[in-house]
Amino acid sequence: MDCNGIYTAECRDYAGQYVKDADVPIMAELKARGRLVKKDNLTHSYPFCWRSDTPLIYKAVPSWFVKVEEIKDKMQANNAQTHWVPSHVKDVRFNNWLRDARDWAISRNRFWGTPIPVWSDADFTEVVTVGSVEELFELSGVRVTDLHKDIVDEIKIPSKKNPGTFLSRIDEVFDCWFESGSMPYAQKHYPFENKEKFEGQFPADFIAEGLDQTRGWFYTLMVLGTALFDKPPFKNVIVNGLVLAGDGKKMSKRLKNYPDPKIVIDKYGADALRMYLINSPVVRAEPLKFKEEGVLGVVKEVFLPWFNAFRFLLQNVERWEAETNNTFQPDAAKVKSSTNSIDVWLGARTQGLIK
Repeated sequence: MDCNGIYTAECRDYAGQYVKDADVPIMAELKARGRLVKKDNLTHSYPFCWRSDTPLIYKAVPSWFVKVEEIKDKMQANNAQTHWVPSHVKDVRFNNWLRDARDWAISRNRFWGTPIPVWSDADFTEVVTVGSVEELFELSGVRVTDLHKDIVDEIKIPSKKNPGTFLSRIDEVFDCWFESGSMPYAQKHYPFENKEKFEGQFPADFIAEGLDQTRGWFYTLMVLGTALFDKPPFKNVIVNGLVLAGDGKKMSKRLKNYPDPKIVIDKYGADALRMYLINSPVVRAEPLKFKEEGVLGVVKEVFLPWFNAFRFLLQNVERWEAETNNTFQPDAAKVKSSTNSIDVWLGARTQGLIK
């Protein structure tokens, strides 16, 4: 089967057919041979591409791996040096993921992506990994300024084992998560530039991302930070939960299964939206099923009472000033020493907020 899901010449009876279209003739042949046990239709969940809505077909392909299993004990030790909010994400979810880590397939069979800098002969008996543009120039005689796939794929490296032959770059590109995990040093072009600046800022004092990144960015940062420097790549992490659509599904620009944020802000105000979010499960790294009614509830239950109380205060201040010809000036010391139960309660709530 090729990358388009079409049977190739090796499957001679069905060559040229799309795999999903070949089910019927395959069952017909099995029946003709007397090998068909049962023919039935089963309704079940099936993975579809979230962009094109076409069915996905799983296919074994050769991949390049990073030996993560060899360093997972070091990763757990480095994780122990970090501080997470909430702490249970570090101690349970992330630590368990590190404990059970498997070797990481870092290659992808795509055109767009960062080319993996590996050159080899046809049977991989001679493999060269290139560490810089300068090293590539020394090996190939070609100096490049553009590292896109279509450029570097044209560069050949003379073989040292078999003079007169050449090594070609492998077809694969990096998994984009490999690049995300490389962010701390890649963004500073380390080690070719900013060496002291990078080393003075690594590990990062603080990062923040969603709960799903315990298997994404947090993880790839830890893998590469441990493999390259034997250090945790960050000191402190704040993890937020995921904001989901009202039905609990992932929000999708294609499906439009969420209210337009601009409309929500225009209707209820940015402060109401902000308070709805910071008073929701997402601050505890739990999912939130976003509902517009929830933002309205904040307006009705929080902001309108606040506003009305403030307006009531100002109205009474204006009346008092008109009757006494004095300027209203709150006396903090008097309020603090007051025995009035409302004053005591307000003072306690204020101190609780400050704490």
